[in-house]
Amino acid sequence: MKNNLRKLRKEKGITQIALQMSTGIEQALLSKFENGERVPPTETLIILADFYGVSMDYIMCRTENPKMNK
Repeated sequence: MKNNLRKLRKEKGITQIALQMSTGIEQALLSKFENGERVPPTETLIILADFYGVSMDYIMCRTENPKMNK
């Protein structure tokens, strides 16, 4: 599964550990999400989308538009 999680994290200039500290999502899970080994559950996608200020669809590569639709 392709996703933009690594790209978003690198653009923000933070490590997985820093992301863990900010979101409460375990680093091991973040690594698996970034590597496509696991699909983030909806609750986790919401946390990550809010943290990065993008839509869940952008994270999951369903759109190239990172803007959130509220």
